[in-house]
Amino acid sequence: MGRQDTSSARGKASASGSRSGRTPSPAVYRRRRLFVGAALLMVAAMVFGGFAVAGAFSSSSDQVSSTGTPTGGPTAAAPDATPSASPSSTPTPTPTCNQNLVTVSASTDKAAYGPGENPVLSLKVTNGGTMPCEVNIGTSQMEFLVTSGADRIFSSRDCQAKSEDLVKVIAPGASETANFPWARNRTLEGCQPIEAKPGAGGAYYIFTAKLGSRASPKAVFQLS
Repeated sequence: MGRQDTSSARGKASASGSRSGRTPSPAVYRRRRLFVGAALLMVAAMVFGGFAVAGAFSSSSDQVSSTGTPTGGPTAAAPDATPSASPSSTPTPTPTCNQNLVTVSASTDKAAYGPGENPVLSLKVTNGGTMPCEVNIGTSQMEFLVTSGADRIFSSRDCQAKSEDLVKVIAPGASETANFPWARNRTLEGCQPIEAKPGAGGAYYIFTAKLGSRASPKAVFQLS
């Protein structure tokens, strides 16, 4: 009885050992290789997919920062942009005075003077234009000149102590008048002394009023 049990146990152990040490079949290797390969592909897909997603966000972020306009900051103009100029209106020229229409005239308060009467010589400046005119009517510009033929009798400039400017605005059609009482005396340039007196006995004299380069027509009067 004991030998039979021992050989039976050896047979079982031999059978079990042959089953545990049996080499796997080719089908098992194929299944294992397929499983490992699939696992590697999944890992690779996750890794490369992660980089691809990160790259997409990075590219999108770069694109926004390069083409978008940041809020709260100044917007720079494009290099080839040309600033638009606002249309400028052409100013209307201001009308100016025509100085050629400013005239000077001469007159006396009487046509004839008896002995001892001194003539009052008047210089009148008139603006004959349609616009106001600035005119210097000061003593620096005035001259009251009395002549008789070729004889220069009197000039207000000869003994003038000082001369002054007096600029006035003369309205269109308006006039400014300066009066000069003449003492029936003679004068020389530089206010040199002279004893002679203008002739009397009904002689005629010519008064010319001057203002700068303007000269009046002649005004004739008589001294007795």
